[in-house]
Amino acid sequence: MLESLLEKYENLLIMDGFDGCIVGVGESCGSEPRVVYDVNKVIEQLMNDGMSCEEAEEWFSFNQLGAYMGESTPIFLFTPES
Repeated sequence: MLESLLEKYENLLIMDGFDGCIVGVGESCGSEPRVVYDVNKVIEQLMNDGMSCEEAEEWFSFNQLGAYMGESTPIFLFTPES
């Protein structure tokens, strides 16, 4: 999936090590296309990397959700299970 997205869209910001957490690309009028990540999968990936659930949620909130890297900053999808 990632390869086809990279071919179709330019300048996407991708989080290293979280390719399996990508659910697609979001677009909106007047803004750059942005990679969309599933929050549940991101937290799960952080836990698989050795963090507790609490550590993973805190890391995600501060370092990923709270990061702004310009107009192409990724989007995070929260579902009812989040």
